[in-house]
Formats: sequence, C-alpha cells, structure tokens
Amino acid sequence: MTSARSSSHNILMIVQNLPVPFDRRVWQEAGTLSRAGFGVTVICPKSKRYAKSYECLYGVHIYRYPLLIESSDSVLGYFLEFTYCWLATLMLAVVAYLRCPFQAIHACNPPDTYFAIALLFRPLGVKFVFDHHDLCPELYVAKGHPPRGVVYSILLLLEQLTFRTADVVVAVNESYRQIARTRGRLSDEKIVVVRSGPRLGWAKVDGPKTDLKQGRKHLVVFLGQIGKQDGVDYLLRAIRIYRRQYGSDTRFVIIGDGPNQRSMQSLAAELDVTDTVEFLGQIDDEQLCLYLSSADICVDPDPCTHFNNCSTMNKIVEYMSFGKPTVAFDLVEHRRSALEAAHYIEPNDVNKFATGVRELLEDEERRQRMARFAKKRFQEVLAWDLTEATLVRTYEELLNGSDFIVPESRVGTHRYSGDPVVVAGKVA
Repeated sequence: MTSARSSSHNILMIVQNLPVPFDRRVWQEAGTLSRAGFGVTVICPKSKRYAKSYECLYGVHIYRYPLLIESSDSVLGYFLEFTYCWLATLMLAVVAYLRCPFQAIHACNPPDTYFAIALLFRPLGVKFVFDHHDLCPELYVAKGHPPRGVVYSILLLLEQLTFRTADVVVAVNESYRQIARTRGRLSDEKIVVVRSGPRLGWAKVDGPKTDLKQGRKHLVVFLGQIGKQDGVDYLLRAIRIYRRQYGSDTRFVIIGDGPNQRSMQSLAAELDVTDTVEFLGQIDDEQLCLYLSSADICVDPDPCTHFNNCSTMNKIVEYMSFGKPTVAFDLVEHRRSALEAAHYIEPNDVNKFATGVRELLEDEERRQRMARFAKKRFQEVLAWDLTEATLVRTYEELLNGSDFIVPESRVGTHRYSGDPVVVAGKVA
C-alpha cells in the first residue's frame, strides 16, 4: 500500500457504461491522479476481457461487478439496469471505504444517478466531483424519443440534482461548460474543462499497408461506437451514393461495435454495399494502428442533433493523432476540435457527404496540408498530456489546501504504460 493510500488524499471513481481500463478517459484520469500521488480506486462493470472482481493495475485499485442486467433499449430495461448497477456500486463503495477511506467520489455519467451515493457519504466529509461525459436528456432524444414526457422530465431532474450535489463539475468541452452554467446554474468557479484525447505517443504510426486496400485505390476508415445516434446509417447511405457516382475503387472500413451493429450490417445488405464496406468489429491494437496509418481519409458521420452538436467525438481526435484528414458533418464541437483538419459537410446531407469524400480523396495536396495541421494540433493542443494538469490542480485545491504538493515531474511527462488503445466514438 502506497503512502497516498494511507493519507487523506484518496479518490473513488465510478463509471457504469464501460469497464476500466477499457474506458480510455477514465483510465487516463485514474493514471494521472495516481502518478500525482493520490490514492485511486475505480468501481465499474465487468466484461469478457476484464472479468476480475478486483485487481490493482499500475497502482489503481479496480473493483468490478458482473453486469447481470443489460438494457434492451426500453425504458423498463434501462430502469432495471441502472437500479442494479447503482446498488452494486453502492455495495462496492462501502467495501472500498472500509478498506481505505476515500475523501472524494468522482462519478462519470451516464447515468446521472450517482449523486445519491455521494450524498450518502457526504456526512463522512466526502466531496463529490461530477465528470460530465454525456448530456443524458439530449442522448435520450438522440435515440429517437421526444423531448417531453415523464422520462425526459426525470432525466432533467436527475441532471439538476447531480449539478446541485457536485462540489466540482468536470466538463469535457466548452459546450458542456455552458450547459453547467445555464441549465445547472453553476458559477464558473465550480466548473473546469478537461478535454479528452489520447496521450502523445498513443498513435503508433506505421507506413501505409497497401494490402489493406484489397486492390482498390483508396481506403476510408470509420472508427467508433455503432449506436443509434452515431450516424453509421448516414454513412452507409452516403456509400451507396458514392459507389453509384464514382465506382468501386474505394474500400470503406467500419471499426468498432455497439448495440446497432447488427442492424447496420443488415442495412448495408439492404443498400447493396456489402462489396464496398466491411464491418471489422473491435480489432486488436496492432491492427487498429495499421488501418489508421493506412487510411487515405477518415470519416465522422455523426448527424446534427443537439446532443452531437454539443459533444466532443473521440474519433476525430484519434484520427488527428494519426495525422488523418476527416470528412464530417458541420457541427459546433467538430469545428472546435478539428478546425482545418476536417472537410465540413452540410449537416445530415448524405449526397454532399459522398461528394465531399470523393473531393478530398482526389485532392492529394489538400489532404497532405490537412494531415500536417491535424498532427500539429493534436500534439500542441488536444493530447491528454496537455490537459491532465488541470485535473490534478482541481483535486489539489479540492482536497488538500496547502498541505499536499503535487510532484509536477510526475504529471504530463510520459505516456502511462497502462494506456490501452480504445475504440470509442464519443467522449465525453
């Protein structure tokens, strides 16, 4: 047990939607805080790959519970899943506290329910940090539900209670900061922006492998989650138009999985584009780096919804880390992240998306210029190494006063050897 674990600077991190260390943002946060001298414990669900109930990785203590109930995309299914996960998390939080008391709970959404666990520990002097990954009311609407009714009102209420309970809100971008100000009615002093992005050195760039094009002239890559709100259906319809207009000299590859993967594969067959696009699912780190290194361009087809317009997409920053130009719909946070590294298309117009892909593929000089800009912006602005110090300072001020000095040489100086390559379409 390290000295930090026996001090008064221990943090409990809670995440429900992905296991750790697979959730890259949470894993990087945990690693940053651990290296800065804080004791860090994480509670998350199990997965096939991460099935141990407890383990300690790189000084981070991880408790996992089996995900016995998973939503069937129904309101009842989500209620049962969230209730089960909340109770499992509470039980493990009590276990973790009895073994080594923590002084802060760092809860990542979705869902916006873990403020209630923070309230239970508040009499013990435990602070609450809300890591705002997703806009849950907007996500509900993006999945096809109306922005009204009982469920929508409950989501707004849970978000409001989470904001009110938080001692600090960690926003992933400026749009989320503004929502915390307006809808959350929080002062600027309670909000910090900690962007998501891979570490410097995460992108293992190799020379392009022409065999990945399978005899075709171009390779276009999509990397990310395949959910209802992620726009893969827009991409497939754009591919159908692309093939009709420009032929079959381009291979499209979709890397990643998600709840809508099977339905998107069925849509690809229905649109008769299975000879042009291939679903690879989740692939290992080496293959992922090869595909991103070999891609001529990458794509982000997230449609324009309020949720997507306000959200930072991991995939765009990951493309930029490999120096890849991107074709994407023109959304607010896309522009804030990519600037000149992306070719922006009128939102939700699949015809123009197909045309934009072709235009960029045929303009090699522009692609090279965008690639240089993407790599430079990632290295100088977007990499995790450049934002992690904000997280450390936030906890130093929240927990320590003047009695705990963060060892600066341990923050932002090297790649955390435990960082995995993670397929994730959205941050937040």
